[in-house]
Amino acid sequence: LIWFGRPEKREAGTSEPPRWEKFNFLGFTHYWGRSRKGAWVVKRKTESGRLTRALKGITEWCRRHRHWPLGEQQRVLSLKLRGHYAYYGITGNARCLSSYLYQVRRTWRKWLSRRNRSKRLTWERFARLLQRYPLPPARVVHSVYAANP
Repeated sequence: LIWFGRPEKREAGTSEPPRWEKFNFLGFTHYWGRSRKGAWVVKRKTESGRLTRALKGITEWCRRHRHWPLGEQQRVLSLKLRGHYAYYGITGNARCLSSYLYQVRRTWRKWLSRRNRSKRLTWERFARLLQRYPLPPARVVHSVYAANP
């Protein structure tokens, strides 16, 4: 058991919760934060170690499969992104999902750029490539505010 009491009960008179009041469980870091209305709520974000591990996996995959056709690479990367969103796509975790998508795009561009010795893949060319082979946008799949059937 860990103490994870409400901050206003724990630290009366202060507006910030103690920094140590957070814990990792099931791949998420649970911490106290303020809602949009100003009330204290438990928030969740992707655990930093899990995010790093997922990005290393994407980097390794892109390195090993950079010779594949672009359509196949896009299809597999889309599946990997959708799988990540399916697990980590919860309310309050949109920032980590967007960061993950950005890092995946950077990694994919880096390894596509290494397919050719003489010509690097510029960001402009990569933006055109993403129009033809789009990656799925970061999205919250599981909302805590959705009605439970």
